[in-house]
Amino acid sequence: MLPCATDLLRWYDRHRRILPWRALPGQNIDPYRVWLSEIMLQQTTVTAVMPYFERFLAAFPDVTALARAPQDRVMALWAGLGYYARARNLHACAQAVAARGGSFPDTVEGLLELPGVGAYTAAAIAAIAFGRPVVPVDGNVERVTSRLFALTDPLPGARKAIAARAITLNADAQAKARPSDFAQALFDLGAGICTPRNPACVLCPWREACAGHAQGIAATLPRRAPKPVRPVRHGVHFCLVDEAGGLLLVRRPEKGLLGGMMGLPGPHWRDDPWPEAEALSLAPAAPRLQPHWRMVGQVKHVFTHFTLLVDVYAARIAAFPNSMAAAGCVHYPGDAAVALPSLMDKCVKVARRAGIF
Repeated sequence: MLPCATDLLRWYDRHRRILPWRALPGQNIDPYRVWLSEIMLQQTTVTAVMPYFERFLAAFPDVTALARAPQDRVMALWAGLGYYARARNLHACAQAVAARGGSFPDTVEGLLELPGVGAYTAAAIAAIAFGRPVVPVDGNVERVTSRLFALTDPLPGARKAIAARAITLNADAQAKARPSDFAQALFDLGAGICTPRNPACVLCPWREACAGHAQGIAATLPRRAPKPVRPVRHGVHFCLVDEAGGLLLVRRPEKGLLGGMMGLPGPHWRDDPWPEAEALSLAPAAPRLQPHWRMVGQVKHVFTHFTLLVDVYAARIAAFPNSMAAAGCVHYPGDAAVALPSLMDKCVKVARRAGIF
């Protein structure tokens, strides 16, 4: 038995979250805000996203402004949100939409043609911004669905089966009449009531229809297969500063983790630790550059699929050679803002605590 959409919408009308990208009743929905929020919210919490969203909106009030912005400016405002490919795709998508005259496609199929827009994001924008009667299936909706239907097969293997049930939740007329509100009501139900731990079943508008609640197993769902052990990789980064406060930076390759971001120089990350002699043989070099490197600490940074341990070496010199300064790879205080990903920021802070600058 499907739960009643009217019960959920009635609950949502009383308890909806007020979010900076969400239109209030009677207001026009801005597809740009919806799209921007959905890209930012991928693998990131609402609390973490809100200040970034506000800063982006202040800097780029519409999609055309974002499309015209230099990529470095976009990356600088994104720094700290992680998963940096999202920022590059965000900029590319803005340029694609600007090329269409600044209007987003209003169908799932059209949205899927945009850079960085996958199945979930296309469904979310189509439902919320354009009133298309589709159910976007994120982690909240996945959890609500698995509990409603007492689906006990573990994730990630059960993901397709859960999604197939989720897309039936808007089957009745009330859900189809209010697709934007219905999608957001599902999100709010999962975020505020049907939470990962200790769901507030007594307050849930769908409690009576929930098979997981009836069986007393709601809090255990969705079940998950044991996670594989996260491997450990090793890196080395070099923090080199001069008396004027200049910091040597390099741009990372466009493809790969932290792609296109500025960072400290260093060799590739690998499975084996870096002995000091081997690491120092790869330190930044230039004519007449003779820094006295010392290891100032180790940084641990957790990526989705592995844990990275970085040995941080630091040194201070009187001044950078002209070859480095002229190449634009030295960042001085007062220069335009530079986007440092959180890993690199951690490395710089380790050097700063060691008194290098």
